[in-house]
Amino acid sequence: MLITEKEHLLNQVMDEHGDYLKRLIYTYIKDIQKTEDIVQEVFIKFYKSLDRFEGRSSIKTYLYRIAVNECHNYLNSWHYRKIEFTEKLKSWTSQNSIERDYIQKEEQESLAQLVNQLPVKYREVIWLYYYVELSVAEIAQVLYCSENTVKTRLARGRKLAKMSMEEGMVDYEFER
Repeated sequence: MLITEKEHLLNQVMDEHGDYLKRLIYTYIKDIQKTEDIVQEVFIKFYKSLDRFEGRSSIKTYLYRIAVNECHNYLNSWHYRKIEFTEKLKSWTSQNSIERDYIQKEEQESLAQLVNQLPVKYREVIWLYYYVELSVAEIAQVLYCSENTVKTRLARGRKLAKMSMEEGMVDYEFER
């Protein structure tokens, strides 16, 4: 089959069966973006296999067979199972999200107040390390001191914070 004939047939098939394929694939996948990706994949496979198409079935049947196979491949893929598991996990954890968000906000505010009560030399390394997420080396550069000084201040700041938490009966962990 000549390339121009293949391209003409592909355009014709895309016009005639594109919407039907999209609906069919969506019934399997339930994700419009992934559905569109799979529709493209179906047409690519159809185009590549046109030379081997024997005509024992109609083009519509052939396309639908490719589409169903692609849907099964996707649903059996590691990527899909990972996404499915992640979505289930999100739904389980989001049930108490309002309560959890409020508690988390309260804890963060209490923790911020606790850190703000530390002496400046400890407060600044803790803020830079935990909130700004700088490395020990970066903090040393910012504060014009050695890395060992930063490590010592972090350790002492954590210790002071922990002692303050124990006095206030607050349960936080200063480990990253």
